[in-house]
Amino acid sequence: MSDIVIRHVQAADAEALHQMHTHQGVYHDTLQIPHPSMDMWHERVMRKPGRRQLVACIDERVVGHLALDVMENPRRSHVATFGISIASEFQNRGVGSALMREMVNLCDNWLRVDRIELTVFVDNPLAIALYRKFGFEIEGTGKHYALRNGEYVDAYFMARMK
Repeated sequence: MSDIVIRHVQAADAEALHQMHTHQGVYHDTLQIPHPSMDMWHERVMRKPGRRQLVACIDERVVGHLALDVMENPRRSHVATFGISIASEFQNRGVGSALMREMVNLCDNWLRVDRIELTVFVDNPLAIALYRKFGFEIEGTGKHYALRNGEYVDAYFMARMK
């Protein structure tokens, strides 16, 4: 496999992100819904205060995406949350680890973020293992956290302290 290159998202990435998120193997484990619009993805890749977005590329193809939001509230400005998604055919091939490594580096060394939070569906063992690999711990469970395929799914609340 070619090298995984991590870079900041660009406006031209909207099409690739749209295609990636139309696959059930991707949106199933996120809070995305089926059939995302191109307009939504064009809007999402635009620069927003407090948000940093990274993409993972292999041979110049976008195969992963991570959106990091640093809290704006002054009392929580030391906290960030994120969402991550990997193209279905590139899952479990190091793409998530590459994105996580760069996100943790940004938080620890450049953004003054001391706490990174996330939610993950309890039935997503690969993601849970990835987060644990980077020092995240389960802090609690949200019962009936989100609707997926007509059923409510529980989610873990996980966090990592610097």
